[in-house]
Amino acid sequence: MKKVGLTLGKFAPLHKGHQYMIETALREMDEVIVVIYDTPVTPIPLSVRANWIRKLYPTVRVIEAWDGPDGYSDERAHEVREEQYILGVLNGQKVDAFYSSEFYGAHMAKALGAVDRRVDEARQTVPVSGTMVRQDPYRCRAYLDDVVYPDLITKVVFVGAMSTGKSTITQALAKRYHTTYASEYGRDYWTEHQVDRRIGFEAFDEIALGHLQREDAAILQANRYCFIDTNAITTYMFALDYHGKAPQLLTQIALENAKRYDLFFLCEDDIPYDDTWDRSGDQKRQVFHKQIIADLKQRRIPYIPLRGSLKQRMQRVDEVLERFTPYSNFFGAQIG
Repeated sequence: MKKVGLTLGKFAPLHKGHQYMIETALREMDEVIVVIYDTPVTPIPLSVRANWIRKLYPTVRVIEAWDGPDGYSDERAHEVREEQYILGVLNGQKVDAFYSSEFYGAHMAKALGAVDRRVDEARQTVPVSGTMVRQDPYRCRAYLDDVVYPDLITKVVFVGAMSTGKSTITQALAKRYHTTYASEYGRDYWTEHQVDRRIGFEAFDEIALGHLQREDAAILQANRYCFIDTNAITTYMFALDYHGKAPQLLTQIALENAKRYDLFFLCEDDIPYDDTWDRSGDQKRQVFHKQIIADLKQRRIPYIPLRGSLKQRMQRVDEVLERFTPYSNFFGAQIG
């Protein structure tokens, strides 16, 4: 008869200590069940946290406990509520071992008729806790998987026409916030591959993929925020400008961009035009800027305009970031 192990928690966020416990259960049991609670201690939705476990451990049965008891307590009334809830979720499923690194392992194991299997309760093997990570994810980076860490970073993208200050502000903000930025891959690609100031149709897919890779690398090293210079939506607009159409892969990536970033800032064209050899003039900038705004509106993407000097623009970004909570209805809150 197969042996079944069970563990539960908020996994807010999932860290290497949790993974050590899950992996121990996977080694010792034939089947592992993880119950994950909804909780107010983190803005990261339950479904996102559950999917971390599903992605890292495809054989684990993950149960999303949307109506589970909140918090931990050694009061017997709370213990009874939790025991009854878990027994109800299991619906008769027998459990051989209850895995935890907390005091509640004793009463849960007893209620389940299972072995109380404590894993690294003293936090000596993996010296980290959820509280530590929530306080400073960057300092705890070594204890966070690459699957998890990007969801702890606020992705801030700057869009706008050519010569509207996107590169300048992303670099300046990264320096101010002691974090990373992703520069515009398309500009580097164009400089290297252009022939008579043109690039081929298929090149736009390469640009979109290259930019995503650059972003992903920057996000994995970011400290709370990652500032990003343009995205696939801008690349899509350039493809339309060059060829009157866009490749299928780029089109799909641009569609997905709407939910890839936490905040969109639009750099306005109110600053002097920098007429370098690779640009097409201020008149072109004005038209392209209007087209970008129309595209953002068509995609129903909320954006925050940035005007004035670099100092004024950065101040506006600072104000927004100070009020922003990840995964929140930020724009709805501003209206309300």
